[in-house]
Amino acid sequence: MDQAIADQVFDIVAKHGDLDRATLTPAATLKDLGIDSLEAIETIFDVEEHFNINFPNQDPNLDDGTLAGLISSVEQALALKASAAPAA
Repeated sequence: MDQAIADQVFDIVAKHGDLDRATLTPAATLKDLGIDSLEAIETIFDVEEHFNINFPNQDPNLDDGTLAGLISSVEQALALKASAAPAA
């Protein structure tokens, strides 16, 4: 897990959930943190916007997904974006 990416994701989640950043762990789920479905969707959109990525159009179960899973999804999307970028 890339710590810089994890820190940025934690910051976004903490902001949306009005949570103390220090209380977040990779094993926590948005549901565990008291983030409802609508706020979870907005959180995902903010993560996508922050990293300038798009997650695949799926129906992820945001209530049961861990922050580690979200971070992994960001890392995968960034890797896919980098591999799709034209060579300079």
